[in-house]
Amino acid sequence: MKMELRTYYVSSEKGNDQNDGKSELTPFATLEPLQKCGLQPGDKILLERGSVFEDQYLHIRQSGMKDAPIEVGPYGEGCLPKIHANGTGRWYQDYGGPLDSPVHIYRGEVSSAILLYDAEYIWIHDLEITNQDSEKELEQYCAPDKIDRTGVAVVAQNRGTLHDIHLSNLMIHDVNGNVYNKHMNNGGIYMTAFQPEDEAKTGVARYDGVMIEDCSVWRVSRWGIAVGYTYQHERFAGTELAEELFTRYGHENIVLRNNYVKEAGGDAITPMYALRPRTEHNSADSCACEMNDYYYRYPGERMGKVAAGIWPWKCKDALFRYNSVRDMKLNQDGMAYDADSGDGTVYEYNYSRQNEGGCVMFCLEEAIHNTFRKNVSEDDLGGILSPSGNPDACVAENIFLMRRSVPLLRNQMSDGSVTLEKNQIVIIEK
Repeated sequence: MKMELRTYYVSSEKGNDQNDGKSELTPFATLEPLQKCGLQPGDKILLERGSVFEDQYLHIRQSGMKDAPIEVGPYGEGCLPKIHANGTGRWYQDYGGPLDSPVHIYRGEVSSAILLYDAEYIWIHDLEITNQDSEKELEQYCAPDKIDRTGVAVVAQNRGTLHDIHLSNLMIHDVNGNVYNKHMNNGGIYMTAFQPEDEAKTGVARYDGVMIEDCSVWRVSRWGIAVGYTYQHERFAGTELAEELFTRYGHENIVLRNNYVKEAGGDAITPMYALRPRTEHNSADSCACEMNDYYYRYPGERMGKVAAGIWPWKCKDALFRYNSVRDMKLNQDGMAYDADSGDGTVYEYNYSRQNEGGCVMFCLEEAIHNTFRKNVSEDDLGGILSPSGNPDACVAENIFLMRRSVPLLRNQMSDGSVTLEKNQIVIIEK
């Protein structure tokens, strides 16, 4: 039986919610009717260019198929359609239990302009998204119990492995989330996996096939782009990480490329719990801009002011190539790159410049078999390398353009082991 492929049109200028939404001549006026359409594989949602959807959101809980993905994008001519959530689109997040540290918040209310919940085979592209806070006073902006907000949130829970989630050419900015909550769906783009209601029936919640490309993310809090924090985090404790862990409990085929993140309150771009993720041709600029006493005022028992640029968390054989990070703001970390608590991370052909926390950290004893090679560091500050408690960092064939006053090893973060091979150090005068 042949499926009927449906296209829904939405125009804030020309539409009417009493229309059927099935042609450019009869578009909906708002995003609300789409919540009741019962999307099927191959369906499309097209928003007219130039439209502005104020105090609105789009939450999708249906899936496409491999040869018939669900698509959300624009039609017509002009500027990208805009979704301004402004704190709407609220849903309740719950990992199902505490996270790897008891200080991390793991449940609570979230506002998301776009939410993909147990949705797979889906392509979201060419939209402009904000989720601003109406509070202008600093005390309200920095409130410890402030709601978490996302531009795009993605959740896996009750459908086992989710496949082929593609986000491209999204402009996401002014998402004023909670500066303290690292692992809520909080920031520009954030993807998570929660404890299923019946894991024996549905299988482990995880991702196989995520592509985030050509997206611009700026002025967001807390994270820029993060993919994959999981309720299965306890499986990944320790140093040596077997591939089987990831094919059963983690994520596969994660690609983050050609994205731009500027002025994220915390970290810029991070794949998590992933097997061989590729993070390439991305740029981060002026991030960790809220990891300071001015904004980070009321953390309570939550962890301190810690954020880096482009880095992995609990991944195996993560590859970072042709990325660029500049002007990371100083905090307890503040470096461009960070091989953190994973097995076999490789950084090659990356560039860093004037990052206040230095170029790269190899973070503690659970970060093993890491290599930093053929990269260029230009005028990074504070200390170029931070082998903090690390057992076996390898730094080879890099070019370090350094001020004479900046140490090669960052003070108080140099207590690990690092092997230096064929690096070139050039002293620059400032």
